[in-house]
Parts: sequence; C-alpha cells; structure tokens
Amino acid sequence: MSGTLTGEERWRAVDRERLSLAGLLDTLSPAEWELPTQCDGWRVRDVAAHLTLAPRIGLGRILREIVRARGDFDRMIHDTACQAATRPTEVIAADLRALAGWHRPVLGTTRRESLLDILVHGQDIALAVGRERPMPVDAACDAADRVYRMSYPFQVRRRLGGRRLTATDVAWDRGEGPEIRGPIAALLLLLTGREQAARPHLHGPGLSTSVDPQSRTAP
Repeated sequence: MSGTLTGEERWRAVDRERLSLAGLLDTLSPAEWELPTQCDGWRVRDVAAHLTLAPRIGLGRILREIVRARGDFDRMIHDTACQAATRPTEVIAADLRALAGWHRPVLGTTRRESLLDILVHGQDIALAVGRERPMPVDAACDAADRVYRMSYPFQVRRRLGGRRLTATDVAWDRGEGPEIRGPIAALLLLLTGREQAARPHLHGPGLSTSVDPQSRTAP
C-alpha cells in the first residue's frame, strides 16, 4: 500500500484530519489545553497552535524568527508555536478548522510533511488528553514511508537501524533484522520518536534491544 496516495488524496486526508482534530479541540476543557504532550516542552495548546501556522509563516517571518532563535531551527518552531498559542483556545480550534481546503505546505516542506504533521501531532494531542483517535491506515502508510526516508529530524537509520518494521494491519514493512510488529499507526509513532506511546502496541524480538531515544520536538 505504501506510496499509493496521490497528491490530491494527500490533501483530502489532511483536510479530514484537520476537521476531525478541530472537533476534538472543541471538546477540551481549559485544563486539558494546558496538559503536556509527547513533545518535550510542548503543551496541547502549543501543538494545536503549531498546526495552524501554515498560512501565517512566510519566508520573511521565518528568517526573522531564525535570527531571534540564534539559528536554532527547533527553537524557532517552538517559539512561533508558543506565540500562536497565546490566542484564545476557541480561536485556535477555529483557525485549524478554517485550514481545510488550504493546500499549500509550509515553506520548505511538501504536502507529505503536511499529512505527517497533522497525523502525528493529532496523536500527540489525543494521547495527552486520553482520547482515542484512530489513524487512517493509507495515510499512516504514506507518512511512515516519508519518515523512513528522512534524515532530519527523526534520524530513523540511527535509532532503528538493524531492525525490520512490519505492520500487522496493512501490507507495509521496511528494514532488515530483528522484527518489530504492530499496527501502522504505532509504527509511525515509533518512527517519529514516540516510543513510550507506541511500545504497548508493538511486539517482536526487535524490541528486546533498546531503541535509541530521541528528544521529540514538533517537526
């Protein structure tokens, strides 16, 4: 199934995820917006705000923010999200909902990163507030393919090299070595450094050797 999504199908998947996640945000209590997520140093409101920045962060602002962050790209991403997170929570949710139909990726990324971003950060939010958020397997496969080939920021070859990753709910596998098996959604979380969330859903001899941990920031 990997690589089967067309560009139009990816954007449709992004739109569905944006709308459904906005619906989840509408249900959160004030306390839930402040909960920490799988991303170190990021609250639910920070992650949600990060997902609304696509139409707001052009080249000029990126350059200004990188200078302000002294060249630290991860810090720049975090700082822009925290700035956006100061808005009222109902505005953040409405802004995410309004992005359905916005089919331009953030500068320097592709539509595949847009899909990856909404899938994984949607899980970050759902996990933080204890809600179930099923992940579409076709979209998860597309995102897992993209992550597996990326060197930054997830460093998959360093962290998971020498293991075979096999999905149990769809025809998807990558790598060689001791096997790690599980649903494609759990494998995507593992690939993106969310091992603590993924591990209860995974099994196989590849888990008996330590997975190199990664500090998780919003990609």
